[in-house]
Parts: sequence; C-alpha cells; structure tokens
Amino acid sequence: MDEALSQFFSQVHWSVLLAGIAVSLLVLGKAADVLVDKAVELSESLRIPPMVVGATIVSLGTTAPEAAVSVLAAVEGSPGLALGNAVGSVIADTGLILGLACLVAPLRLDPKIVNRQGWIQLGAGVLLVVLCLPWSRPDQAFSEGGTLAQWSGFVLVALLAAYLYISVRWASQERASTVASEEAARSPAWLTLAQLAAAVAFVVISAHVVIPGVTEAAMRVSVPESVIAATLVAFGTSLPELVTAVTAARRGQGELAVGNVIGADILNVLFVAGTAAAVTPTGLHAGGNFFTVLFPAMLFILVVFRVGVFASRDVLKRGFGYILLAAYCIYIVAGYYLLPEGMPVG
Repeated sequence: MDEALSQFFSQVHWSVLLAGIAVSLLVLGKAADVLVDKAVELSESLRIPPMVVGATIVSLGTTAPEAAVSVLAAVEGSPGLALGNAVGSVIADTGLILGLACLVAPLRLDPKIVNRQGWIQLGAGVLLVVLCLPWSRPDQAFSEGGTLAQWSGFVLVALLAAYLYISVRWASQERASTVASEEAARSPAWLTLAQLAAAVAFVVISAHVVIPGVTEAAMRVSVPESVIAATLVAFGTSLPELVTAVTAARRGQGELAVGNVIGADILNVLFVAGTAAAVTPTGLHAGGNFFTVLFPAMLFILVVFRVGVFASRDVLKRGFGYILLAAYCIYIVAGYYLLPEGMPVG
C-alpha cells in the first residue's frame, strides 16, 4: 500500500498533495480521540484498568500492520529490515513516544500493573538479544553478527500466545477485584470493542497515508534523502503509537498511554520479530551493527524506563520525559554515524 501511495503522490499536483496530507492528519487526530474514548469506555465496561486495555487490545491493533510488513520483508528476502523495524520500534516507542507523552502531561501509573508488564517488556528485549547471539563464537557478534533462527521465532510466537493468555487471566482478576463505576459505559462491551477496532484501523490507515504524502512533499522541496530516511520513513512505523499515546496523555489517560507503549514493545519482539523469523527458514540475520548500536540502545532505553518507573512511583513526570528524549536523541546521532545506509533507526 505504501508503494502505491508513494507513486500516487509523486504524480499529483501540489494542491492535491497538500489536501491529502491535511485530510489524513484530520482523520488521524479524530480517530485517535475516538480510540482513547473507546479504550477508556471498554475498560470501564469490563471493569479492568486502562493500562491493561492499552497493553493488549490497543497494542495488538497498532502493531498488527507492522508485523505484516515485517513478515512480507522477511519472505521477500530482507530479513535484516524486518528485525531492524522491530528493534527500532521498541527504541522509538519507549524513548521518543513515551518521552513526548510525558512532556504533554505527567502520566499517572498503577505501580502494580506497570511493574508487572514492565518486567515482561524488559525480559522480552533481553531474550531477543540472547536468541540472536552467536553462542558458538560470541567474540564475532560485533563483527559478523548473529541470527534469530527460525526455531527462535517459534519460541517467541509461543511466548506471545502465553503472554496473551496470562494477560486475559490478569484482566479477569483485575475485573473481579474492581467495583463497577456508576459512570461505566452503557453500550454493550462487544459494541465498544467493535468501535475501538474501527478507530484503531482508521489510526493505522491514516498514518500510512500521511507518511508517503509528507515524504513526497519533503522531496519536492529538496530535503536530502538521507534525512528523509532517518526521520520520516523510520518515524512512520511508530506513528500510530505516537498519536495514541500523545492523545491519551492530553486527555488525562496516562495509564492508557503507558500501557500502549509497554504492550507495543512486548509485541514488537514476540509478534513482529517472532512471526518474521518463524516464516523464514534461514532466520533473521542480525548484523554486527545490531550488537554495536541497536541492541545496546534498546536495552539501555528499556533499563532507563525501568529505573524511571521505580523512581517515579505513581507518576511519570515531565523531567523523566526529557531523560527519555535525550536517550533517544543520543541513539539517533549514534545511528546516523554508525548504522549502514537504509537501516531503520526508529
């Protein structure tokens, strides 16, 4: 779809191009508002915390297209791109998106839930690195790299199924211990869920329309291709999570914003990288640049987030947002100088 849109935008007049960008942005913003409303409504209807809804249903919706793109890339012979998208998205979700959401408004947390999900988030990142390491010759990791083998992909997919199952169990326990709100939504849960799914679809589709349009506009005003690749194209894969998190923060639903980011990180490892590796007989090759830049950056930002949650207790304040953004900026600069051209950085 992205290639077809890029070709379409390259042939249209400036007025059509700008109109397409404007309409897509309007739809994106409105869909994000509806998404947040329906996610909160669903959490009230089912009597489960918004963070749980964000970490499961919303995150599944926003990462499913990314998983499809990564699987297609792996099948078509670009396994490094598939793995790079997954790792880069984890870094962007935690550093850029959560950092920006904190700047919009302090994000309230449920310490019990965010710690439970957060340790899974960090554990998934560590597991991905461990599975990619060349254990027969670990000294070659920084030069030759390693491989996320096909069997490792099946392991990650199995862990995805286990994560979804235990998330449902936890949600049931939270529901049993939560008193129904008098202001809970009157709509049936299935209807709210259908509306939420439609809102997620509009967010994802409009995000995929915005990026090719903005990229074409940047090319027309002679922005260098390297700058476009390092910003707009790489940024595009995380745009649905960004809009959702910022909208949730703006509307005072910090738990939903944090849950969406944590859930997206977990799913980028188990769902996106796992399925891409599982369909590739030779596995996903992680070059030496993964071990020199991408993996260290991913683990560093995840650890910074864990420390920040511990220090913040029940609110992620704006100061912590600056820390996350600073860590992300350091990664972008390092990636610009150290990563090969074409490797996604976020």
